[in-house]
Amino acid sequence: MTGPRAAEIAANLAEVRARIEAACARAGRDPGEVRLLAVTKTFPAEDVAALVDQGVLDLAENREQEAGPKADAVAGLRPAARPRWHMVGRLQRNKARSVVRWAAQVQSVDSARLADALAKAVRAAVEVGERSGPLEVLLQASIDGDPERGGCPLDDLPALADQVIRSSDLRLLGIMAVAPRGTEPAAAFERLAGAAERLRADHPSAVELSCGMSGDLEQAIAHGSTCVRVGTALLGGRGLASP
Repeated sequence: MTGPRAAEIAANLAEVRARIEAACARAGRDPGEVRLLAVTKTFPAEDVAALVDQGVLDLAENREQEAGPKADAVAGLRPAARPRWHMVGRLQRNKARSVVRWAAQVQSVDSARLADALAKAVRAAVEVGERSGPLEVLLQASIDGDPERGGCPLDDLPALADQVIRSSDLRLLGIMAVAPRGTEPAAAFERLAGAAERLRADHPSAVELSCGMSGDLEQAIAHGSTCVRVGTALLGGRGLASP
């Protein structure tokens, strides 16, 4: 992809990377510790291809019905690339079978029933050759416990983690969360970091802390985020998106 849109995306990406580096410098962290996950929801495959051209290979969607066709379209546009697709939105159990066909990682596991559905879907996909191995998962934590926003309450994370690790079809990598609306992000991420530390004490492989988006990635990095999920700052406002 060339032209003004590709140049715009490249400039946005450079700015986001500079923000990550500056935040890491303030926190005394190595920028290599923080992965950029590009959230491409509502944007066309051509925009995603422009990100791939710039070396962005960690891509995220939040709706299964959009993600599968887009992953296929990007594969057609950039057949030599090997992007990793992540599911970051709330996921219904009846979509598990479809998600495991394209997702390398699901960051929104918030219940034992969803974990079971994903494990069953992975087994079925492996049997028919649609997957070659386990699915990486992050537990979606609810920092404020609001059931309308999804996520597992912080106090319930240990039990959910125990459920996940009992399955050989899932690999527990850590925690994901969104700072609640109306809450100071730094305070929210401080609480989340404490929950992540407690989880790692019982599950040393759960090292991923996915938090921070376009508006609050600096605060997230200051509190230990290892993965920032950025959409608007890379691709623009959703109102400009293609259907």
